[in-house]
Amino acid sequence: MSWRLPAGSIGKSARIVAVAFGACVLAGQARAADLGTDFYRKAPPYIRSGWAGPYLGVHAGFGLGGSQAALSGVPPVRGSHTFGGMIGGIQAGTNIVMPSGLLLGIEADFSFPSSIDSNSTISALGTAASTVTEKLDYSGTARARIGYTAGPWLAYATAGFAWAGERFFNVLPSGAVEKRLGIRPGWAAGAGIEYAFAPHWTARVEYLYSRFNQADIRFGSGAQYRSNFDVQSLRLGLSRRFGADGDVPALATLTDPESGRWEIHGQTTYIQQGYPAFRAPYTGTNSLTPAPQTQQTWSNSLYLNARLWDGGEVYFNPELLQGFGLSDTVGLAGFSSGEAQKSNFPYPHYSTSRLFMRQTFGFGGEQEKLESGPSQLAGKEDIARLTLQFGKFAVTDVFDGNAYAKDARKDFMNWALWAPGAFDYAANRLGATYGATAELNQKRWALRGGYFLVGDEPNANNFDMRLPRRGQYVVELETRFNLFSQPGRLRAIGWLSNAYSGSYRETLNAPALNLDIARTRRGRVKYGYVLSLEQALSDDIGLFGRWSWNDGKTEIMSFTDIDASLALGTSIKGTRWGRPDDVIGIGGAVNALSRDHRDFIAAGGLGVLVGDGRLNYRKERILEAYYAYAINKQLTMTADYQFVANPAYNADRGPVSIFSARLHGEF
Repeated sequence: MSWRLPAGSIGKSARIVAVAFGACVLAGQARAADLGTDFYRKAPPYIRSGWAGPYLGVHAGFGLGGSQAALSGVPPVRGSHTFGGMIGGIQAGTNIVMPSGLLLGIEADFSFPSSIDSNSTISALGTAASTVTEKLDYSGTARARIGYTAGPWLAYATAGFAWAGERFFNVLPSGAVEKRLGIRPGWAAGAGIEYAFAPHWTARVEYLYSRFNQADIRFGSGAQYRSNFDVQSLRLGLSRRFGADGDVPALATLTDPESGRWEIHGQTTYIQQGYPAFRAPYTGTNSLTPAPQTQQTWSNSLYLNARLWDGGEVYFNPELLQGFGLSDTVGLAGFSSGEAQKSNFPYPHYSTSRLFMRQTFGFGGEQEKLESGPSQLAGKEDIARLTLQFGKFAVTDVFDGNAYAKDARKDFMNWALWAPGAFDYAANRLGATYGATAELNQKRWALRGGYFLVGDEPNANNFDMRLPRRGQYVVELETRFNLFSQPGRLRAIGWLSNAYSGSYRETLNAPALNLDIARTRRGRVKYGYVLSLEQALSDDIGLFGRWSWNDGKTEIMSFTDIDASLALGTSIKGTRWGRPDDVIGIGGAVNALSRDHRDFIAAGGLGVLVGDGRLNYRKERILEAYYAYAINKQLTMTADYQFVANPAYNADRGPVSIFSARLHGEF
């Protein structure tokens, strides 16, 4: 799923990744020594003119800003604020190189703050009459570069114009909110070092300082807000050069890493989703809005995979995520789009969605070919092997790898179909967590186990670091078989979480709590299981089914308000009508709540995604059908229809018909 760390958690993240890196280095160091010096290829001979011409690239890093602000009032208030966190974005430019090695160039870039809300809060001030918050949506620069090339190395200085896109919110005592948008100019300067590690690829480290002019905002209520701010950023970048002639190569050439040591993949997915008006005699805080609406999401991802030594690999997946789920991603237990985040982004936000290390130990014997993919380097591996993985990733990357219903960017969109609905797997609001897994693979079966961090409270971005007391344990047994000469797989998953969560029944039994389940939170155990089946009927037709269940006594921590779910479906390729790359998918799901969970919602309680204030309980029923039309090997357009009866388990509301259009590209 694509749902999507306050600044204080950045240090925790760094420590986790550092520990993972050290573990893998120790595991693979001895084996790497046996490979010889040929494994570590030297950069190719480089001529100065190779730096000339246009380029396009991406960057990620850390930005730290400081602001000073003033807000009118009686009395007026002033304040300073420090903000920052992870950032990511894109850059493009072109260079010319003199015979002396002097390089002159121009470059433009856009950078976006991380998905953690506090990282983009430039300033916040309040008086008795106003509370103003200033948010950064994006920043950009247009700069000149001057440097000197020495073989594969470039050292440069840079300076030019800067701008920042912002939003200003003024919350009045009445609760009304005044909003203003603005673009603030400024200037930027910095320096960097760039290295050409392949004929058309360069990597850089760059420091950039940006200073922005004063903003003067007057709201309709009469409140006046002034501020200025600056940002220091340290960025790592990757660029692909097109050559001095400026010709853009074909996509396959453009993305060729020119080395067997690493791979680059990418994807972009745009989804427009909406529904007409439906019956709803009442509406609550977590209700699907009964008026017609449409919303869109857009995700852009890179997958940078590198082989460090024999069996040792590192995977990095930066993403830019933008958009809104229907009704701010509430109102359905089986929500209609796996691309809808639990954090809504009017502009793209950066996320390090995956950053992990993998070490594989082969036991010899028969081998199998592993295809190149976003989370898999191409190569051959022993079928009998042990694989260890450490870092940041999604639990569902490793567990329940269903072939027909797994990826909302390509197949079924509904949460209860692309994932086991009652599997409350550990995750932040965007669907990822930190963890460690081990997988023992054999020809006919595989055994997997893992430990993952859980949120410090339900539906949170911060993780509970009381290890190993708090966390989630997952185990899966996968068996592989042939039925009527066609392959099939059966997976049995068991999971147990110890997390800081509240009890539905304790909350109901204490009227003085006024349904505030947060007041019953303490360390509690939650557990459940999943049975998942996939079976090919032919080369073009496959079936899948899932049954998932959890005990339903405590709050949902990460996923959605489902305590039991049955999903069935089929996937059909278009070979028979001359469209072998097209796919038809038809699936359905029935979702249910436990007695405790049901009574809590009926009394007016709020779950992660559901809560109409009242409840005429019925099981939520979902039907989804889609047709994915392959425009070419890289681009697919999908038309999707979902019918939801008893949305959020409420027979008084709905049914609702949801229509979606999806455009997905990948390389």
